[in-house]
Amino acid sequence: MVDIYLVRHGEAAASWGEDPNPGLSHLGRQQARQVRDELERYEDLHIVSSPLLRAQETAQPLATVLRKEVHIEEAFREIPSPVGIEDRQAWLSGFMRQDWQEQGPEVLQWRERAWDALFELERHTAIFTHFMIINAICSRLMEAPETVCCVPDNGSVTRLKLAKKTLELVEVGRQQQTHVS
Repeated sequence: MVDIYLVRHGEAAASWGEDPNPGLSHLGRQQARQVRDELERYEDLHIVSSPLLRAQETAQPLATVLRKEVHIEEAFREIPSPVGIEDRQAWLSGFMRQDWQEQGPEVLQWRERAWDALFELERHTAIFTHFMIINAICSRLMEAPETVCCVPDNGSVTRLKLAKKTLELVEVGRQQQTHVS
């Protein structure tokens, strides 16, 4: 059995429509330390991150305390946007009101890559990732048609179990008190 912890990155220093790859804000760094405090008791964790800076910076405090390397995994990258940065907020807002069956091949392939990558895990793993990746996984596990079935807060931890090629949602992380940026 493999325990998987999907961690939503801490608050970004800029919104998704302002900067393609922002680091963490002051609050985001504090949230990263809170995640470290929550997960550091799991000393055997493998640490994986989206290649985006905000996810890597959220992973680093845990990696430091556990003396582990952060492994970058493209499969857990933020959702691909078909529009330029100036139109991303509006596109995401519309996307979040849709169902998965309305999505094109690029988005569905992105979702499938993340799903498949979970089944490749062979040890307990913390994955530092994004709001939409967590929704892509949880909506499939909940058999929910909507692209947004939960609203994980920055620094929240969603728990999964992988056993005999079966993935189970154990607990959805703390739900969002702030807006998606």
